[in-house]
Amino acid sequence: MKKIFLLLSVSILILSCNSTKKSDFLTKKNVLVFTKTNGFRHSSIETGVKALKEIASENQWAVQHSEDSLIFNSENLKDFDLVIFLNTTGDILGEEQQVAFQNYMESGGKFFGVHAASDTEYEWPWYGEFIGGYFVSHPKTQKARVVKKEKHKTVEAFPDSFERTDEWYNFKNLNPDVEVTLTLDESSYEGGKNGVYHPHAWYHKVGDGKMYYTGGGHTEESYSEPQFRQHLEDVMKWLVE
Repeated sequence: MKKIFLLLSVSILILSCNSTKKSDFLTKKNVLVFTKTNGFRHSSIETGVKALKEIASENQWAVQHSEDSLIFNSENLKDFDLVIFLNTTGDILGEEQQVAFQNYMESGGKFFGVHAASDTEYEWPWYGEFIGGYFVSHPKTQKARVVKKEKHKTVEAFPDSFERTDEWYNFKNLNPDVEVTLTLDESSYEGGKNGVYHPHAWYHKVGDGKMYYTGGGHTEESYSEPQFRQHLEDVMKWLVE
């Protein structure tokens, strides 16, 4: 009788372990960090990739870093819960890759654009509306005041108004349908061109998918700032939840 009980206990333990492993595998999030550039290349890319990998590791997410645009096909993209454009620049996707990415997003994909993701794909009208605004210029790197426009999970790390140092983008072709979470106070720094209402971070729905863009992340120092790192993590969590 004791032998039977022991065998049953061992069997239940094995099944429990296997079930846990399978569950962990099924619930683990897969993130693609894409950093291809076809123009200016940010020196902070390597630091940014390292920070995103650390954030992913802390949340038990898997990360694949790539600069190969051929990864953008329907077969590959379906395996990713989140696609991040980290300081991409210029034309980085061919026509077939563009179609695959657009289908991915409109079918429920998740996207996070960091800083120069808005300095990307100027000749692709869908992307222009999707990203929410194109980079047009920037002044010198300097301290500026950032203001919360909306109380949202992605900006909980920040107070209602705060200062930080970064490269502050001016934008053109701003999409009026995005929900803005952070704005810049142009009276607090030199070189702002968007006026009283200067969006800095935003999100919106794209078909069945959703995207988020943040204008921060030019400097290497950004990725070691506790509040900015928490902002990155909160955006990623919000997108994949």
